[in-house]
Amino acid sequence: MLPAFATLVVLACALAGGLAVLYRANGAAAPVAIALVLVLVLLMLFLHRRPLARRRRGYYTPEELAELDMAGLVKAVARMLRREGWRVRRPTEPDLPRLVARDAGGRLLEVAFRPVAEPLPGEDPLCAGAGSRARQPLLMVVHRGTFSSRDALWARRRGGVRLVDGPGLKRWAAGTPLRELDGPDGTP
Repeated sequence: MLPAFATLVVLACALAGGLAVLYRANGAAAPVAIALVLVLVLLMLFLHRRPLARRRRGYYTPEELAELDMAGLVKAVARMLRREGWRVRRPTEPDLPRLVARDAGGRLLEVAFRPVAEPLPGEDPLCAGAGSRARQPLLMVVHRGTFSSRDALWARRRGGVRLVDGPGLKRWAAGTPLRELDGPDGTP
């Protein structure tokens, strides 16, 4: 604590000495200009920390996530994906809570949202093995609750599926990159 305080005192004295030198060399215009720049920087920092600006950048608190309805959650996940460099668009069916995203490498990611007590999308055993996974997009299922072991088994069997549960969603919303969330293969 003491070294940090001493550093702060030294910086404040250096700032005051620098302003005095500028005042002697250039008159009152230089310190006023520096003070104006400092005020603008502080104002930008204040505005940058506001909740609305923070949410637009894709950062949410656990309380804000809990208050979101399904449409709000879809919007929040879209913002979090954009924060990580994905280009996000809504599919043409407005009734389904889904997103489609593409990263800079051209990978396609389909995001489905699972309300509580509903089966996972595509859980029909007849279509689970249909088609080649090489041509299908990655699938991410977002759920505010927790996934059961049956859900995890379904995701492993299907391949290319990323399950993001409530705790993972909170960590992702707080700023943890998607690739660092717990997952079997590290891909979204």
